[in-house]
Formats: sequence, structure tokens, C-alpha cells
Amino acid sequence: MTSTRVRSLTATLTTTLATGLIATGLTLATSPAGAAPALAAAPTTDTGFPGPRNLVGHVVRPGETASGLAVRYHAWTAELIRYNHLGSTGTLYAGQRITIPVVPESLRDSATTKPASKPKSKPDKAPQATKRTWRHADPSRAAVRREIIRTARAHGVDPRLALAVSWQESGWQMHHVSHADAIGAMQVLPGTGTWMSLYADRPLELTRLEDNVLAGILLLDFLDDNTSSTRNQVAAYYQGLRAVRERGLYDETQAYVANVFAIRDQIARGWNPA
Repeated sequence: MTSTRVRSLTATLTTTLATGLIATGLTLATSPAGAAPALAAAPTTDTGFPGPRNLVGHVVRPGETASGLAVRYHAWTAELIRYNHLGSTGTLYAGQRITIPVVPESLRDSATTKPASKPKSKPDKAPQATKRTWRHADPSRAAVRREIIRTARAHGVDPRLALAVSWQESGWQMHHVSHADAIGAMQVLPGTGTWMSLYADRPLELTRLEDNVLAGILLLDFLDDNTSSTRNQVAAYYQGLRAVRERGLYDETQAYVANVFAIRDQIARGWNPA
């Protein structure tokens, strides 16, 4: 039987979240006593993210971004931004209190593609049909950082920018594989890895740290040569070069670029979480 204290906490939570729930089209679901509160999707929502959610509170630390937190907590970046009313850029500030709508394990396992509001597969590239699982020892963040710096310098790419892209994509971790099959620290799609193999003059195995970083660095180098600004270079890494050229930057791409630049600036000031 639910205790008076639990009923009181539930009522408080319902009142506190009412505005956000209305804005996102979500409704508060009943949870067993002691269980984490969950959100159940209304029949139609304006977020494009169906299914229940587990709400997790978080206090933002220096250097953290919406995308990085979404990767860590297994949430959708666009939903996190909408739920916390972070605006078009999704900017976070150290000390800020936010709520992360975590996708339950059962939904993550059954999902084959990400919602349309966050096309993690670059829009001008066909998504892969098969989701990979990680079967390799995960190198430390320090090892990933060192490899990115070494490879970036060897290919004339700004190491701080490469580090920022990787932190935005994966938090400098190799084990991440997206539902679009983007792999590793640089979140490289298999098709992109095959393409970058032509520039590397050898096959690249994206599950190996050295090859994954090389593929991402070669892509950044290519985009630097084929875009008019660093802003478009970073945007094309996320959105795809053709899509940037033909459609401009999507709202979520603008948020992505702003986050990458903010991380790059913090790295330039000596920030290093590894």
C-alpha cells in the first residue's frame, strides 16, 4: 500500500512537472512505490518520441552538453532539449538543474532507428539496417584523447576541434554504437569508414581506436577542404555535406555546432575530464 509520504511526493512531482508535460505532450504514468517516476507518451506528441520515460535529475557540470548527457544517460538529445526548454541551441550552464527523460532499456533494445526529430544517421546517407554491438575492451578516455591529438596533428586538423567533436559525439568513449550504426569515439558510419579507407590507403576497422579516430580525422580534414567555414565543417560532420549545401543547417545542427564550439573553447582553456 502506498505510504502517505510517497503520495505526497508524487503529488509534488505532478505539480512541478505539469508545465513541461503539457509542452511536450507527455503524461505522468503511475509508478510502483519506490520506483523511479516514468513518463508515458500521449497518443500524439509534438516531440516525435513515443514511449515511457524514466525521469532522472542532474546538475550540470562544466563542459557537459545536452548531447553528451543524452549519450551517457541513454536519452534522445532533442527530447532532453525540449523537455528542459533549452531553446534552439540547447546550451547548458554549470550548476544548472535539469531533468533527463531516459529511454528504458526495453525500448532501446527494440528500437531500430532514431526518431525523425533527431536524424543521427547523417540525412544524406542511407542508414544501416543492422545494429552492431560492442565486443571489444573499451580504452580509457585518456587513451582516446591522446590518440585524437596525435592523429589530428599528423593530418593538420585542429586537435581541440577534433577533441570537441569526439566529446560531443561520444564523450571520448569507444563503446558507443548508435541505432544508426555510427561507431566509436568519432561516431563514424560504416559507409563513411569505407569512404575514408580510400584516403587512408588501407581498410579501416572502426571498432579499433586508431582506425576509428583516423576515419573521423580524415573526414574533418576532407570537410575542411570542402566547406567555407569551421561552422559548416562541423555542421557537415553531423548533418552531412550534401544536406548542408542543399538545405542549410537544421535547428538541431545549429545546437550541435554551438555545443562543439563551446567544448573546444573549454578545452583551449585547459579543461580535460580524462
